Order: sequence, then structure tokens, then C-alpha cells
Amino acid sequence: MTERSSDINAHIVATRQLESVVTAMRGVAAVRAREAQSRLDGVRAYAAALGEAIGAALALMAETPHLRNAGNHRPVSGHIILAFCSGRGFVGAFNERILTAATRLAAGAGKERASVLIVGERGGTLAHERGLPIDWTLPMASRVDDAPSLAERIADALYRRLGEHSADRVTLIHGTPSAASVEIIERSLIPLDLARFPTAPRLVPPLVTLAPEALIESLAQEYVFAELCEAVVLSFAAENEARMRAMIEARNNVQKTLEELEAWHRQKRQEEITEEIVELVRPTSEGARANFLRRGPRLRTY
Repeated sequence: MTERSSDINAHIVATRQLESVVTAMRGVAAVRAREAQSRLDGVRAYAAALGEAIGAALALMAETPHLRNAGNHRPVSGHIILAFCSGRGFVGAFNERILTAATRLAAGAGKERASVLIVGERGGTLAHERGLPIDWTLPMASRVDDAPSLAERIADALYRRLGEHSADRVTLIHGTPSAASVEIIERSLIPLDLARFPTAPRLVPPLVTLAPEALIESLAQEYVFAELCEAVVLSFAAENEARMRAMIEARNNVQKTLEELEAWHRQKRQEEITEEIVELVRPTSEGARANFLRRGPRLRTY
């Protein structure tokens, strides 16, 4: 079926509307990615302050150094893999890369039981399609302001499983934006390595009202919460960074398609104009030929 120039023009109008939608989605994703990255400094400053407090609390129990690594030598019972995926689509291969890393960690768990927890509806759907066993799913934050509440819900779910002795270590998998592309990060969350917190003694020891063990446990839980907040914010920023890059690629494809449609429209319009001219000339030519045959040629006499 041969399309007319009007049909092609309708395709051009629809393609331009699609370009407007893609451009708007790219703009929204860019704003959300920048907003999330602007919150990272505050989250990291909070984690750093907690780290200093943990170091100060550890200095109070320097006479019992074995408590510094408490929990690091428990029998292995299970491994929780917490994967942060996207809550919405149009993110390219972002979710596939997250789930590939989660699948690899689960396959390498060995004798310990691996539990995969998914944050993000799109990731959960894709995991089911890939046949990846999922123990728990939770919607991803739709706004960066929802990061603390989401981190609190995740922490509650993790501590509930840790309290049931179904696992003793937790690994985070999330994206992080970079200049070149979105990177996938894997890092241990639990057990918390207390050795990374400096314990330089202070001239004036801090005034505390709790036993050092209870204080460190409370600070460690708050530090885990801060780490989860950072993971949520980074994942939110990475998701929107991936969506922005996907929309840029989509816009380039739409513009290429638009150029092809416009060239096709010009060619088709030119063909229609030529056909109209031929239709206008044809009756005149046929009438002149009929008159010639009817009257015959005129012979001049001298």
C-alpha cells in the first residue's frame, strides 16, 4: 500500500510529539539526579559524625579489644543480598546489570543460604522473568525525600531476619552515577567492620550515660541506617542518570527517524506534484491529437 504525503505528515506530527515527551522525561530525570546528588554531602557528613562517635566509644573499651570484632567470628548461617533496582522503566540495562551482579553473588554463596531482597518494582518484575528467587521486595523511593523512610523500612526488615538467625551478613548492590556511565557497586553492610573507625584517645574523654557495649551497638545500628540512606540516594541518582542517558539516546533515534520521514515526505510530495502536472497536461494532448485526426493535415498550395 502506497502512503500519501498526508499520511507521512501525520507520522511526522506524531514523531515530533514523541520527541517532546522524550525531551521532557530527560529534563525531569536530570533534575532528579542533580537533586539526589545534592543530598549526598549531608548523608555522608552524618555517617562521618557517627563514625567519629563509634571511634570515641571504642576508645572507652580499649582494655577489652576482643569486643572490637564482636560478631565477625560467628558461624556462617546465611547471606542477604540487597539489590537496589529502579522503580520505573526507561533506564536501559540498569536493572539487568544489578540483577546480574545479584545472581553472581547468590550463585557463589556456597553452602550458606543466599536470600535476595529487591528494592524497586521494575527490578522485581525482571527478576521473576529471569527466574531469580526473591525473598522480599519493596518499592523504590519515588522522591529523594523518601530516602530516610525507605532506609528505615529496609533496616527493620534486615534486623528482623538477622534476629531470626536466618543470615549473618548483608551485601549491598546499587548503582552510582559517574562521568562516563552508571557504575554498579557491591559493598558489605553487615557485619560492620569496627576496625575502620579510628580510636585515638582524647585528652578529655566523652561523657556517656550508657555502657560502652550498648553505646557502640546503638551507634552501629544508626551507622547502618546512614549507610542504607546513602545507598538509596545513590541508587535514586543512578536510576535517573540511567534514564537521562536512555532518553538522550532515544531522542537521537527520534531525530534520525524524523529526518528520514521529512525526506520521504518531500520526495512523496514531489511525486504527487509531478503526477498532478501530468494529469493536467494529458487531456490537452489527447484533445489536440483527436482534432488532428478528424480534420486531417492541411496542405499548402502554391
